[in-house]
Parts: sequence; C-alpha cells; structure tokens
Amino acid sequence: MSQTFIAYLAAAFVLTITPGVDTALVLRAATQGSVRAYLAAAGVGLGCLVWGALVAVGVGALILASPLAFEILKWLGAAYLFWLGLNLVLKPRRSFEGDETRGEGMFTWFRRGLIGNLLNPKVGVFYVSFLPQFVPQDVSAGAYTFFLAAVHVLLGLVWCTALILATQPLGRLLRRPSVIAGIDRLTGCIFLGFGVRLALWSERG
Repeated sequence: MSQTFIAYLAAAFVLTITPGVDTALVLRAATQGSVRAYLAAAGVGLGCLVWGALVAVGVGALILASPLAFEILKWLGAAYLFWLGLNLVLKPRRSFEGDETRGEGMFTWFRRGLIGNLLNPKVGVFYVSFLPQFVPQDVSAGAYTFFLAAVHVLLGLVWCTALILATQPLGRLLRRPSVIAGIDRLTGCIFLGFGVRLALWSERG
C-alpha cells in the first residue's frame, strides 16, 4: 500500500472512532438487539456511500457550493435531529414491548441512519475537502474518491461491530425500565446538542 493510502487509513480511523450522532444512534439501537444496531449502522454506511458517489461525480461540490442548497440541507438535518431528540427526551421508553405500535419496526433504524447522514452537510463537506487530498495523480479521480468513501464506510462498520459486541454482555442491564428511559433521554440530549451544532454551523468547505 502506498504511504498516501496508509495515511488516509490512519486519518479515517481517527475520524471513525470520534463519537457523534452515528455512534449514539447505533448504541441506542443496540439496546434492542444486535440486528437493529447493525441495520442502523448499515443505514449510516449507505448514507456515506451516497455522499461519496455524489462527490465522486462532482454533484456534492455543486450542492455545497450553493448557499441556498447548503442552508436547506443544513436546516433539514438540524430539524430532523431536533425531532428525534425531543421525542426521546419527552417520551422515553420504559420497555421495548410497545416499539412496534410506536412505529419502531426493524427497518426504522436503517431509515434513521440513512436519513441522518443524507441530511448532514458535514458529511459532504468532509468528503469534498478531505478525500481529494489522498487521490494519486495516476488514477481516475472519481472512481478513487468513491473507493476512499467505501473504505471509510468499511471502517465505520468494523467500529460499529465492536460497539455492538461490547454492549452484548450488558444486555440484561440495558433492558431495565429505568436504564431504557435513561438511555433514551441521554441519546435525545445528544441529538439535540448535535442539532444545535449543525444549525449554528456555517462552514462550506
């Protein structure tokens, strides 16, 4: 492997393990079982791949270069995080038995991971500004950019797997009513915090 690719792996790994909305989402899904957590991680990964594809063909740069498109995307993302956060803080669960009636089916977690990433312009800005630095001169820029995004997604899935496996020994504890409600409220506060950060964010690369 070239030194450039090794440097990219190191940088991408550090960014992957940095706690954020995706980590909070996967950990909350893990309280309901590993399948839901993996679906949340898969949704996050697909969202990143979509951004990677947009950046690879140049569409991502055009979207983020438009002040109007950037603001719309940013506020949609912030509103989505606010909505998720307020629901968790104001209506925390006490058990998992009512999740189906509340619309929290198996693939709800996949949808949340996907939408959360697609509505987060920070992912696009990161790919637009970060990935081109690691593209060699003798390769197709678009194809290699998408390859780097795919590598980032793979690292994310590996990290999410480690998080999910770490929660399994705590399964009985995580199913206590007080713990379930506490996790929901904590996750909701995290989502609200990231929603505020996103709403106040003005950097466009």
